[in-house]
Amino acid sequence: MELVQRNTCFAGEQRIYQLDSSSLKTATKFGIFLPEVALQGQACPALFYLAGLTCTEETFAIKAHAQRLAAQLGLILISPDTSPRGEQVAQGDHWDIGQGAGFYINATEQPWAEHYQMERFLTEELYSLVQAEFPVQKGAIGIFGHSMGGHGALTLALKHPDLFKSVSAFAPICAPSQCPWGEKAFSQYLGSDRQQWLSHDATALVQTKGALFKAILIDQGIDDQFYSQLNPMLFQQACEQVGQPLELREHAGYDHGYYFIQSFMDDHLQFHAVQLQTAVH
Repeated sequence: MELVQRNTCFAGEQRIYQLDSSSLKTATKFGIFLPEVALQGQACPALFYLAGLTCTEETFAIKAHAQRLAAQLGLILISPDTSPRGEQVAQGDHWDIGQGAGFYINATEQPWAEHYQMERFLTEELYSLVQAEFPVQKGAIGIFGHSMGGHGALTLALKHPDLFKSVSAFAPICAPSQCPWGEKAFSQYLGSDRQQWLSHDATALVQTKGALFKAILIDQGIDDQFYSQLNPMLFQQACEQVGQPLELREHAGYDHGYYFIQSFMDDHLQFHAVQLQTAVH
């Protein structure tokens, strides 16, 4: 692991690291914000943030405006890249497939399966690495994300509740097996068997897994230009069916971008801080 960038931020440090990933079979980067108390060696709760289509490991650090409150709350923020990258890594023919569009799953079809193992990278490799290298409080790790990353946060939390003790999302793709983005990605990454897609679909997963969390928070802009792809009501209905507490907040005037995310970032950080404090007590 190599430190490639470090910037002081609200008395903490925003860093970018590069590592050679055994899961992705290529070099990859991730961002991490360490509040001042973490730099002093105090164990802190941590949040993984999964970004959306076309984003990188640096998008969250620059655009989300999360560091100020994270510094006050003593939260470590981890932001991986959205896919494997490199000359040897398969690339799609459009912005919503291939590099920048990993969908946080383990691909099974060629040419994607060789490198596109994002779920394994996150839940096994990076998860273990950050605990070994940084003062992360054991049992106090949450996950959140935006759009494709909101899909990733919901599905990984539902599949790995032993790893992630809190979950929230901004404008997540809630039912990817029922929208063009998901159908395109899943048909290429996972093949034509739609039954296999359901293990990567938050709406289907919550129906199968039942109520796993004390609360899930989702914020959604009503003026989101991609609203038809997101299907938050399907996820809400599934949560109601199994008794999974969900706070789905819809906001007039807000679109799909980072001005929307900035507007409600503090609420999400405070939500996770409470959930993770409860998890370790």
